[in-house]
Amino acid sequence: MNSRPQIEAWIDHTRHPINDAAYQNQRREEFDQLGALVLRRFFSPEFVNRVVAESTDRQSEAFYANSTHNVYLTPPDPRLPEHHAFNRQLVSSKGLIADDQVPQESPLRDVYGNNQFRSFLCALLGVDSVYPYADELSSINVHYAPQGRELGWHFDNSSFAVTTLLQAPEKGGVFEYVPDVRNSDAGDMAFSRVDAVLNGTENVFQLEFDPGDLVLFRGRNAMHRVTPTEGSVTRILAVFAYNDQAGIGLSASALETFYGRAK
Repeated sequence: MNSRPQIEAWIDHTRHPINDAAYQNQRREEFDQLGALVLRRFFSPEFVNRVVAESTDRQSEAFYANSTHNVYLTPPDPRLPEHHAFNRQLVSSKGLIADDQVPQESPLRDVYGNNQFRSFLCALLGVDSVYPYADELSSINVHYAPQGRELGWHFDNSSFAVTTLLQAPEKGGVFEYVPDVRNSDAGDMAFSRVDAVLNGTENVFQLEFDPGDLVLFRGRNAMHRVTPTEGSVTRILAVFAYNDQAGIGLSASALETFYGRAK
């Protein structure tokens, strides 16, 4: 008999009735309008405490990338000048553990695989289904940003991101974004606006959220970053990574970049 707590123990269904169609529609309208949605106190304190404890235990296993990247997360183009927007290099120094390092009994797995939660996400995203990544590393990740670690400016390759902050730092670790920088579907690279963001001349927004909040964000066309952590408390964040098509996984080279290994 499975003695693991059910999803009701992890999600505040009174505050967030995820099975209610009217609630779903209201949240979807907000998300469609803003491209970002913060559902306050979505997860219970017990969920946050359990996941922080298990994540802290695994922090020593985290992989910290030492490489730089451009905002498009692609290799530089030697045909363009080094200072060109496409080639400007940024630092992402946060660490992470991959799906295969997340404990099997983790509440993160209870939530990630739950049909009610997935149906709720589908309603907000306007898709028929969401699927786990086909590779063994990408579906659930936990990110760590101790003192001085950050996530540099970039666009996402995926159309949406689903995250929850687990532990806030003393200072820093602020999620900043600039909406509608480009139109990726039209092949727009938006070099001039990318330069403006990197030069600090573009208006930058901040998305505020606390431990236990569920955050949905559309980052394919919005540039975004997380500022460096300040202080002795590590910023810890969990990522629920899905695709809207089955059988999609990261390439071996992408896995090496993000996780330091391909399997």
